[in-house]
Amino acid sequence: MARPRQFDEEQVLRAVRDQFWDAGYAATSLEDLMRVSGLGKGSLYGAFGDKHQLFLRALREYTDTSGGYLREMLASTPRARDALRAFVMAPANDPGGAAARRGCLMANSTSELATSDPDVLAEARRTYEATTRLVAECVVRAQDEGDLSRDIEPVELARALLAAQQGLVFMGRTGLDIATLTATARALAAQLLPGD
Repeated sequence: MARPRQFDEEQVLRAVRDQFWDAGYAATSLEDLMRVSGLGKGSLYGAFGDKHQLFLRALREYTDTSGGYLREMLASTPRARDALRAFVMAPANDPGGAAARRGCLMANSTSELATSDPDVLAEARRTYEATTRLVAECVVRAQDEGDLSRDIEPVELARALLAAQQGLVFMGRTGLDIATLTATARALAAQLLPGD
């Protein structure tokens, strides 16, 4: 009879997610995963599969959680245009710049692996399309509130806002100082979301 698991699965996933986030997939070894999870190889792989399966599980958990946060932020901000601005500005909203330098796990993983790993490419497409849909819904709300022109095609603007936001993520990864990153984010938001 199999023994019950003696570890917190969510805690282990957070620990390995952070390891992959900080070091990347290729630079993360089995020893790293065992160290951060506190599990031996047999327990780790028995619960989650091999390194690739563990990475994909951690990545999916990250993207699902991030998508939930985005949905909540877009829906709970009183004016939709302000929510869209906050979305664009998000990579610059860390006063010390540490989060900007760390980047986004999905963006980092896409850069590292999308050309060689079809599973990561599929997850990136799923994530970015889901984000586009959420942002496009917010664009429609801003149009309904009279803050954006009805001439704007919501999905096109949503993709432009996502491209701007992800561009800021990549700029932040280069170590660009937070003041410059913030000024760039403000300029992008002003261009893409004009108004008072």
